[in-house]
Amino acid sequence: MSDQARSFGTVADRYDRYRPTYPAAAVVWALGERPLRVADLGAGTGILSRLVHRLGHEVLAIEPDARMRSRLVAVSPGITAIAGTAEAIPLRDRSVDAVVAGQAYHWFDPAGAHPEIARVLRPGGVFTPMWNDADPAVPWTVRLVELIDGAQRVRSVDFGPLFGPVERAEFRHDMWLTPDELIAMTTTRSPYLVASPQGRRDLLDAVRRLTAGPELAGRDRFPMPHLTRVHRASPSAG
Repeated sequence: MSDQARSFGTVADRYDRYRPTYPAAAVVWALGERPLRVADLGAGTGILSRLVHRLGHEVLAIEPDARMRSRLVAVSPGITAIAGTAEAIPLRDRSVDAVVAGQAYHWFDPAGAHPEIARVLRPGGVFTPMWNDADPAVPWTVRLVELIDGAQRVRSVDFGPLFGPVERAEFRHDMWLTPDELIAMTTTRSPYLVASPQGRRDLLDAVRRLTAGPELAGRDRFPMPHLTRVHRASPSAG
């Protein structure tokens, strides 16, 4: 696990409080409405796990970081938390109907993760990673991503020969924030967490200037638009 991936555990409580959830419609598109047994890989503090559980599914939340897992257990009743990684999933063969990954697939090693995901899925099962990205139609959110990450990531997803064609869908939703909450959310992002003390100060100063700009100045609360991008594929036959 990279330094960036390990950094989230240092702010597990803050991560859980300030990171956005996902639209219910995105999960329904990914999984359908029939109750399933679902593994959430890289479950973090359980943000996606809780939504999947509220929609009626059994959830096995698999997370390698003990600090993130501790927060998940504290705030996610009814969800089973398990130590493990995408490259070594601690589940039996053909034991789940679906595998989800929220804001996590880009940390996986595909060479190790894809065979493991295919192994634990039952016939007809589905693998469905998803991300909350900045809505490119809203300039200030694009600028925020540029400040934090340098540029919006291009999600090029190919699950390889073990999986069939990848379907894609997008869902828009808003997360309402105050200026202080936007600052707090910024402090949960990996570029901030691995930066030097001066780099952290510079980033937060830049975000404060953004909140004082023409799109957000004088607003006590504002919607932060997100575009949830969902991918879905089933293991190849045979």
